[in-house]
Amino acid sequence: MRIPGKIALFIPSLHGGGAERVIVSLANGIARRGIPVDLVLVKDAGIYRSHVDPKVRVVDLKGKRVLTSLFALAGYLRRERPAAMLSAMNYVNVVAVWARVLSRSKTRLVLSEHANLSQAMADNAGLISKALPWLMAISYRKADAIVAVSDGVAEDLAATLGYPRNAVTTRHNPIETDELAIKSRVALDHPWFAEGEPPVIIGVGRLSKEKDFPTLIKAFNQLRTTTPARLVILGEGGERPLLESLKAASPYGADILLGGFQDNPYNWMHRASVFVLSSRWEGFGNVLVEAMACGTPVISTACPSGPEEILEQGRWGRLVPVGDAGALASAITQTFANASPPDVEKRAAAFGVTHAVDAYLNVLAPKRLASI
Repeated sequence: MRIPGKIALFIPSLHGGGAERVIVSLANGIARRGIPVDLVLVKDAGIYRSHVDPKVRVVDLKGKRVLTSLFALAGYLRRERPAAMLSAMNYVNVVAVWARVLSRSKTRLVLSEHANLSQAMADNAGLISKALPWLMAISYRKADAIVAVSDGVAEDLAATLGYPRNAVTTRHNPIETDELAIKSRVALDHPWFAEGEPPVIIGVGRLSKEKDFPTLIKAFNQLRTTTPARLVILGEGGERPLLESLKAASPYGADILLGGFQDNPYNWMHRASVFVLSSRWEGFGNVLVEAMACGTPVISTACPSGPEEILEQGRWGRLVPVGDAGALASAITQTFANASPPDVEKRAAAFGVTHAVDAYLNVLAPKRLASI
């Protein structure tokens, strides 16, 4: 089948973040189908740059900010005329819309939303956060399609913008499940994982308010009154000082490890007895699927949005209320005692890159580009 032009993916940079990882995985997956792909960046920089497949052409707009890249992106669309372009994140999407208007190109434009808009606005009381939904409501109508990374994000976006629910479709994030499974089997030299040591609970993510690691530490403190265990939290972020203080105040602080950023967190996940997602809110919950791909039993808060969809309402792992340390401690105890945990690797495979690329190509190129 003849490919009617290239596909462009637009994002500010490749610095750390869930949306950036998703875009790189999609770009690589599409390129491996033999479809020309441009990864269009406001600035060619970031830790995920080395993850980009050589088959993907990287276009550097050499901008300082997303907003000031408007004319550069319009020039790219006018000059290159890709068949379709996918952009990610709300403020980036607004710029993508108006760049296409300025370019007068016929590029099919698909906008992707990676977070709950209402929650993000509630957590940011600035002037921009108040104006952004209004700008989005006007701009998003000009796109050819709008996708969200979970049903919950789709429902929230439609309700917040006043759109009909069927105006937003769901496309789950691509997770490199096969690659993660291999990385998870790499040897890990840490005394806590030696034979005969207490079980390890692990949480992984940015040390930020929405991840709610304080509740995980509180749950661990409750658990430790009756059950030997250790807690590992991997990641960095602004809440490290708070977590350090909670560790210092804990009577079980010697059994809490704030392990920082790890190039390979997956061998830690694989060797842990349970993975816990304690978030207040998520867009999808990539790390939950990643832990499942490592074969680790999982527990998650029933936060908006994503975990309930991933776990199919508790079929693949226990769900607990947001911020409830007691319920979380109880769920960990029950998971430790479960001699026949569900085959979480089987569920993780449903979110593999192949499935996600098929789904995204079906919206980027509805005339059956996805069959290539």
